[in-house]
Amino acid sequence: MAAERGAGQQQQSQEMMEEEHELPVDMETINLDRDAEDVDLNHYRIGKIEGFEVLKKVKTLCLRQNLIKCIENLEELQSLRELDLYDNQIKKIENLEALTELEILDISFNLLRNIEGVDKLTQLKKLFLVNNKISKIENLSNLHQLQMLELGSNRIRAIENIDTLTNLESLFLGKNKITKLQNLDALTNLTVLSMQSNRLTKIEGLQNLVNLRELYLSHNGIEVIEGLENNVRHPLSVWGCVGGGQQAGRQLASHHTQASWASVRKMPCLQRFIRETFPS
Repeated sequence: MAAERGAGQQQQSQEMMEEEHELPVDMETINLDRDAEDVDLNHYRIGKIEGFEVLKKVKTLCLRQNLIKCIENLEELQSLRELDLYDNQIKKIENLEALTELEILDISFNLLRNIEGVDKLTQLKKLFLVNNKISKIENLSNLHQLQMLELGSNRIRAIENIDTLTNLESLFLGKNKITKLQNLDALTNLTVLSMQSNRLTKIEGLQNLVNLRELYLSHNGIEVIEGLENNVRHPLSVWGCVGGGQQAGRQLASHHTQASWASVRKMPCLQRFIRETFPS
């Protein structure tokens, strides 16, 4: 009986410690330097964004790994260039309209279902929304300065609504539910396209991506390299499940083997394709 009581008390004590660990911190206990340009409050158990209006010079604000549920009370931080809200409990992108100088926004590993509330952020260059519950690419048409868009590990089914992002250099859409490479024609500055772990069966729609240098396709259903005849202006690295059937594809993906376009052309299974595409 004593042993059982001891075990019970130990379990109760552990549960109390866990509950205490998850309790939001009192913001009054956090000292903020009014003149700071870089503020890092990573893993402080912050439950609410408040009291930051004193940061008149802040350019970088890191609030990673906290308990934040709502984006709020940031309208005074008009000098802000980078906002990091990675790994919180945020369900909606909102209240960012005043941050017109923002260049980098990271709301990865949250509970977002929609891309919204970013149309006023016209200076944005990098947007990270990894590992949320987003099902559609939308509301990005005003982000003409965007250079990097990271939407990996979501629920996206189609590549769409990105034709105005003509300055985009890197597009990451790995681990979604995309079945077709499409609507990429306007992205002529794209150098990196990551599409691994989707539902692709064919390489297509890349003919206008003349600056493409890196193409990631592992963990798809692609068995043949094709549709890359226009992508030879620069050395093109193709990573992953291509060129040798399912077994070879799995091997390439598991070993992260890199095949340059020059070496891919030598694959026996592609000799006919090469002869037809690049006649001597």
